[in-house]
Amino acid sequence: MDLKLFFDPIDIDVDKAPASFQSSIYVNRHKMPDHEGLDIALIGLCEYRGASEEADLKSADEVRKQLYVLKKGFGDYGVIDLGNFRNGPTLEDTYLRLKEVCGYLMEKSIIPVLFGGSHDLDLGQYYAYESSDKLISILGIDNQMDFDDENPSLGHVSEILKHSPNYLFSYYHLAYQSYLTEQKSIELIEKLSFEAVRLGVVKENIKDIEPIVRDADMMSFDLSALQAFYAPGASNSKVYGLTGEEACQLCWYAGQNEKMSSIGLYNYDAFRDSSDRKTAFVLSTMIWYFIEGFYHRKGDKNFKSNDYLMYEVHLGGDPETIRFYKSKLSERWWMEVPNPESEGLFNRNRMVACNYSDYDLALKGELPDRWMNFFNKV
Repeated sequence: MDLKLFFDPIDIDVDKAPASFQSSIYVNRHKMPDHEGLDIALIGLCEYRGASEEADLKSADEVRKQLYVLKKGFGDYGVIDLGNFRNGPTLEDTYLRLKEVCGYLMEKSIIPVLFGGSHDLDLGQYYAYESSDKLISILGIDNQMDFDDENPSLGHVSEILKHSPNYLFSYYHLAYQSYLTEQKSIELIEKLSFEAVRLGVVKENIKDIEPIVRDADMMSFDLSALQAFYAPGASNSKVYGLTGEEACQLCWYAGQNEKMSSIGLYNYDAFRDSSDRKTAFVLSTMIWYFIEGFYHRKGDKNFKSNDYLMYEVHLGGDPETIRFYKSKLSERWWMEVPNPESEGLFNRNRMVACNYSDYDLALKGELPDRWMNFFNKV
């Protein structure tokens, strides 16, 4: 694929110091750099036709101005900034172009990191998995659930649920605010054996949320999930929400997740942002922490290797036992769910991320909720 056909080069040059983020990555300026063998591709989005209001089409460049002056983190970076994505003649064309580019990058084992643009662009992000021959799990982070079929900017999750072919295995929603969310949306999530976690529960102990992030293949993060204090440039931010630190923590977890193959950080509008570009700075640090998490991955994949301890808990009921696995490298936990399908798309989803608390619950003779949700879907 000739990527330069899909991107406008960028001319931002703010920090040439050797230790700067800008100096540590490849940037599409006058010539598209070679992307073979790289790990992460940054993609600025300028598409806001799916939003309810007009936005600054150069918002992604404001994020770059904040990101490029940060210091390089851990590891040898294999990161490229491809530039700003060229919109299609119609909004639907933009979705399809994103599908094509993101799908190509993921085939090359390059993680697309999308930033800017309206939240409905995660449709293109999701469509990119259509040719992957696997069922995927999506992590959505937003202050409300976007199931409104009458409004494109608030109906994209419904479109994902209705999309054919269906390759969605699970959908997780974090940080929704009850007074912004219709009860029927929550009931739909429960009916489908998906998971939705209120803002208050996320904030109570964010470490307990890590297994949910670890179970996802794709993350779609609406900056409106942040408090307005941290994200005045988000299109629908409220007084209450996640802090900037909590958003960075979730991005760190996403980076460490071996399964995570694309992320989108949506709904930044420079028109709304403060004069000191507070939201752009928060968004830039979220990207930085995702990359930092990626380069701290522990290789948690082969559960049959000697890198794992296996614990079998006898329940005495149905099921009789549950197997738990603990990584010696990362000290993270998984549980195994019986799968009637020995072949096919479901096979890869037999291991479910969990916490020690799930293991402790099983020791007391109780089935963890996440085990039951997964088993019901299978």
